[in-house]
Amino acid sequence: MVACVDIGGTKVAVTLASHEGFAARFSEPTATAGDTGAVASQVLRMIGRACEAAGVPLERVDAVGVASTGPFVRRDGYVELASPNLCGALAGPARGLPNDWSSATLERPLCERFRVVRVANDAVAALVAERHWGALRGSDDCAYVTWSTGIGTGLCVGGHVLLGKNGNAGHAGHSFVNDDPDRSLCGCGNVGDVEAQVSGGGIERRFGVDAATLMASARAGESAAVRTVDTLCEILGRALYNLVVTLDLQCVAIGGSVFWHHRDHLLPKLRARLDGRLPAITAGASLVPAGLGLQVGDYGALALVA
Repeated sequence: MVACVDIGGTKVAVTLASHEGFAARFSEPTATAGDTGAVASQVLRMIGRACEAAGVPLERVDAVGVASTGPFVRRDGYVELASPNLCGALAGPARGLPNDWSSATLERPLCERFRVVRVANDAVAALVAERHWGALRGSDDCAYVTWSTGIGTGLCVGGHVLLGKNGNAGHAGHSFVNDDPDRSLCGCGNVGDVEAQVSGGGIERRFGVDAATLMASARAGESAAVRTVDTLCEILGRALYNLVVTLDLQCVAIGGSVFWHHRDHLLPKLRARLDGRLPAITAGASLVPAGLGLQVGDYGALALVA
């Protein structure tokens, strides 16, 4: 029995998995108040709750895979979270998070309880899962991009998943692709990066409506919403173009709640940002919906320990 943990900027999900499949899935808002151990305590409590629901003794959990929002920092060899959507000290009080964390404890408390613990960026874990079970099977030069509360990316070149010195390779959401007239503040402290402008959280802060409402208005043909969504797709599309031409990618799978629920509407707009631009590299490069859909977080965590 293994525990699959998916930590996002909005929610934490914990699922048990065995050779028989997934069981006892629980989800709740990610802890952002209390001390720096709040997220780790939440994960431990939720694993215990899942075991109780499944009628499984906690001692039967052999391994824990954690797919988490990043970036990560290391303290005494253990991964801690320095996520812009969780840690209030990174951008200061203007970001509105109810804590003064510069990082949040994660790996150490889990290692003290379980024999095997694997932690990876959620987009990297999703990339691995999509290559095993989803839309990226057979592709050695590919990426997974999540358009959700934040913007995350997992990258694979020549069959090798890129990790970086602290497991932070692929944080393309904190790159800059245009001049942001709104001077949008990202939780990382940057002003005007991709995540600040187009993420689910960024949409709410910039336009005063949640992403689902904005997308529904655009689909209904409301002109202001249509222009806004077109601009969002132009910004993210530029980031996708940069990934494709920098790494010579064959395929990019896109997931995340903002994208997934409106993928038929958004995917053609994103594809248009690649079509005809530097065809020597972009011709044949495909953008596709994530094959694992909204379960990609569960599968990503499982892929770390399966």
